[in-house]
Amino acid sequence: MAKGEGAEGGSAAGLLPTSILQTGERPAQEPKKKQQLSICNKLCYAVGGAPYQVTGCALGFFLQIYLLDVAQVDPFSASIILFVGRAWDAITDPLVGFCISKSSWTRLGRLMPWIIFSTPPAIIAYFLIWFVPDFPQGQALWYLLFYCLFETLVTCFHVPYSALTMFISTEQSERDSATAYRMTVEVLGTVLGTAIQGQIVGQVDTPCLQDPNDFAMASEGVNRTHSTTSLKETQNAYLLAAGVISSLYVICAVILTLGVREQREPYKTQQTEHTSFFRGLRLVMSHGPYVRLIAGFLFTSLAFMLVEGNFALFCTYTLGFRNEFQNLLLAVMLSATFTIPVWQWFLTRFGKKTAVYIGISSAVPFLILVALMDSNLIVTYVVAVAAGISVAAAFLLPWSMLPDVIDDFHLKQPHSHGTEPIFFSFYVFFTKFASGVSLGISTLSLDFAGYQTRGCSQPARVKFTLKMLVTMAPIVLILLGLLLFKLYPIDEEKRRQNKKALQALRDEAGSSGCSDTDSTELASIL
Repeated sequence: MAKGEGAEGGSAAGLLPTSILQTGERPAQEPKKKQQLSICNKLCYAVGGAPYQVTGCALGFFLQIYLLDVAQVDPFSASIILFVGRAWDAITDPLVGFCISKSSWTRLGRLMPWIIFSTPPAIIAYFLIWFVPDFPQGQALWYLLFYCLFETLVTCFHVPYSALTMFISTEQSERDSATAYRMTVEVLGTVLGTAIQGQIVGQVDTPCLQDPNDFAMASEGVNRTHSTTSLKETQNAYLLAAGVISSLYVICAVILTLGVREQREPYKTQQTEHTSFFRGLRLVMSHGPYVRLIAGFLFTSLAFMLVEGNFALFCTYTLGFRNEFQNLLLAVMLSATFTIPVWQWFLTRFGKKTAVYIGISSAVPFLILVALMDSNLIVTYVVAVAAGISVAAAFLLPWSMLPDVIDDFHLKQPHSHGTEPIFFSFYVFFTKFASGVSLGISTLSLDFAGYQTRGCSQPARVKFTLKMLVTMAPIVLILLGLLLFKLYPIDEEKRRQNKKALQALRDEAGSSGCSDTDSTELASIL
């Protein structure tokens, strides 16, 4: 850890008040007894991060192909459902965060009531997303309604859960440790979501029609018995997967509620004058490093979301691996899980910007290989593993670099407090909005290319469109994102200077007997 004594040597130190950089005699303080969290407490807290990842992974990889081939929603309506659902999800993050900030303390705490009371309706809404209603005319409205409802309710769960980090202990080291447990469980949650949904659904063959004219004949009742029976089995498989994931959601919520005790704020926040939301938003959006960081990650996130949203269709129709795509997905997620610790070591050893360039660009050669090669299962598995390595970097690096931006902001705006939720919520807002745009545009592109619902194969234009959506478009977006990262000003030297200056601020706050750095600690933990 950097000490505060060297802070005056860095450029960031010039931003600090003179009194902080001067050392003076202060009365010695009684050492406080550390508040230790047991391993059981940390595990219970970490388990609470699984529902968001498990459900998000299942929806991200499987909802598009479910709407098109199982629920038989037309591609245009499916694009509206996916875009509006993700866009609404993006809007709810800052709204829920604002509502939580206005909540008062209750007997259960301030954050726990949101987690407890949002869980029952959330699992009902999630289950109904995977249910095919009997009225075909209103199917699109059904899925749009329950998709938006679930995204709202899961936000009411996950936003207070993320903020709960601040209120499980007063010790930053204990929070860091609990967060490490949480990140491990969340990464495992992505694997679990892929495995549960993919393996259950993969056991059933989704019925398809060899000839486009067969759909009209089937709809008129000609030879539809076998097709209807097979389709019903596929629908039941999706419902079974939804039931398993819903049960897991409830179990995790119960463990979190019973195993974690929310504590009151460790310091009297009323003594600190917090910046108003709109003034804070203006300050955050005018902070150059933040704008450049989210712009770069917006393009790279859009690239990986295009791959995620279209991967199942690409494997099924372009590569012809109808019965293998769930295993390929599992290979991607397992590869990402095992390489996250490697990227954590790499960024601490060689720097975060270097990790961005190498980690995210490593996917480009393999995407080019997929674009140029013929269908080959072994090569596809190799590409899936390599893609997982790059996905791990894209998953880890934004949350590692955002605290550096917030530290830089605090040094330039030392009197602006309470802006950390704005940094995180609007980063999530932009990435989720980009996800909605990617899914909406890609599904609409398939509609224009002539996508055939329930077809055993697709026209050449659809296959070409899927290849472009999974290979060429992500490559262009990754390259644009890496160009924007060249403008990102916080390198390792700048980060060290900011760290020394902030340490001096914390030493000053600690020696004066009060601290208002909890929000900065939360940003660093996240």
